[in-house]
Amino acid sequence: MTLPDPTDLLRAAMAAYRQGGMATAEGLCLALLRADPGNVGGLFLLAVLHLAAGRDDAAAGLFQTVLTLDPAIADAHGNLAMIRQRQGRLGEAAALFDRAARLAPDKAGWRIGRALLRLDQPLAAVRDLRHVLALDPASAPAWRGLGLARRAAGDPAGAARALDRAFHIDPALDLADSEAFACRLQAADWRDYAARRQRIVDRIDQGGTVLPLLTQWIGIDPARQRRAAEAIFGTRIVSLPSSPLHRPAIGDGPLTVAYLSADFHDHATAHLITGLFECHDRRHFRILAGCYGRDDDSAARRRIRQAVDGFHRLDTLTAADAATWAAAQGIDILVDLKGYTAGARLDLLSRRLAPVQVSYLGYPGTLGGPALDYLIGDPVVTPATDQPFYTEQLVLLPDCYQVNDRQRPLPTAPDPAAGPAAGFVFGALHAPHKLTPDLFACWLRLLHAVPGACLHLHDPHGAASPTLRAAAQAAGIDPARLIISGQAPLAAHLARYRAIDLCLDSFPYTGHTTSSDALWMGVPVITCQGEGFAARVTASLLHAVGLPDLITHDRAGYEALALSLAQAPDRLARLKAHLERVRSTTPLFDTARFTRHLETAYRIMGDRYRAGLPPAGFSVPPHA
Repeated sequence: MTLPDPTDLLRAAMAAYRQGGMATAEGLCLALLRADPGNVGGLFLLAVLHLAAGRDDAAAGLFQTVLTLDPAIADAHGNLAMIRQRQGRLGEAAALFDRAARLAPDKAGWRIGRALLRLDQPLAAVRDLRHVLALDPASAPAWRGLGLARRAAGDPAGAARALDRAFHIDPALDLADSEAFACRLQAADWRDYAARRQRIVDRIDQGGTVLPLLTQWIGIDPARQRRAAEAIFGTRIVSLPSSPLHRPAIGDGPLTVAYLSADFHDHATAHLITGLFECHDRRHFRILAGCYGRDDDSAARRRIRQAVDGFHRLDTLTAADAATWAAAQGIDILVDLKGYTAGARLDLLSRRLAPVQVSYLGYPGTLGGPALDYLIGDPVVTPATDQPFYTEQLVLLPDCYQVNDRQRPLPTAPDPAAGPAAGFVFGALHAPHKLTPDLFACWLRLLHAVPGACLHLHDPHGAASPTLRAAAQAAGIDPARLIISGQAPLAAHLARYRAIDLCLDSFPYTGHTTSSDALWMGVPVITCQGEGFAARVTASLLHAVGLPDLITHDRAGYEALALSLAQAPDRLARLKAHLERVRSTTPLFDTARFTRHLETAYRIMGDRYRAGLPPAGFSVPPHA
């Protein structure tokens, strides 16, 4: 019997693959490998077929075999790198992309892949992508990569230009359009704001993909926010099977709660939540921190490590590795603190690491998929009537959804650079992406109406300052009346509020930590309550400190209230005295009270799961 010629089988398999006959190609590859088990071409093609069919583990094993037999095949390194990237093994993926790029320096895909995994070294990533664009100026993926690298380098204006170019070359890269818009907002570049916003609305209505967080920045209605999240979840998040590892069901003993985040360092999330970790009742709860972010060796990081019962680094783990970790730890409730924010590991959530998974604090909206069971809110930010806008079941805490740390610094002396010795100071220490052209125009009108007043703004990276000063100049306001501060340690940043008379909230994306910082420092905040979670956060905070009269419901009311307070020093003094008086008693800053409410929520979730009941929304009763 004459055995089939391996060369002929490989040629036939390649032809079938090019014509879309995947099953035929796979059968021919298997026949080839029975005849010649070490045939590198057959192993490589079979790996590609597995990859195309979504069988990543099988493909990875074959690519590794190929590289053992011939380590000089660039595409084997590159394809294996893509698999490792999807699995969350980013260090291994970076090394594989690097080898692929060295072996095939003119192949754009591997250089782009390497660059996108080097965004923590943005200048190196920019160099890689410029090389690709020198060879192929019409490479839309390279332009998008360049935009992301420039954004990581703190150049949102340059990032926006590159992302716009990517979308112009290839409109199928629809996410690049919303990424460009987001970068423009970070630079306070409001050119064509209305048209760009409408394009986002239209894309959602057409089933396209946009950044879910952007829909909140620009005030898209909650129904569309949900559709945007569902579109991203359905197209961008790999749906992984639940952990197959055996672990006991939620028992009657202490609940093991794991908080998952990339932000357990000097970050707003850490500043808010560490007191919660310290206040948890260890008789009934075991508290873990699952961290996949950077280690900055800050005081905030060290305090979190001491506050939890176990601090676990997950940044090098695949979703499968994380499932093994979760099973070994016996996690009952997993609390995600990220959602659709920078650095999130949504692959871990989709893996179902715990019987109950909860969204809290980091992202004010729905994930739009089945990965999370509950979302922690309150009657202001997420009234029960808003349930149709969430795929998660709403859990309403009685005072305010936002935890605060009673150990937050409380500077007594003002920052000398934060305002003039005399004259009224409006404060709006929001990140520039929360500003809109209409909102900034309102603030400038207030400066017109209050002679000698100044406006304290916050621009962490300096990208928005020239635009903001130019807008003031164009409106007839001396740019010197804008005080623009940059990044600072937490205590120094809080000291800035000591020179501020009245804080102006942003909208439609209202202040979160920004507003609670102001209230903690005894500075009143006026807000305009809108639709959806992000548009109501400051309103919730104001209810929790007993100042609901500072909540308005339209722009005219907001502007009128700001002006009236600036012209009524006695009323403003009473508001400040109220905040100073209630700081130690108000629910907003009572970390222990908040913790008891949240623990009640966790118990109800655990009880429902233990009883075999599906997740369902509920309200937590207030404790004395």
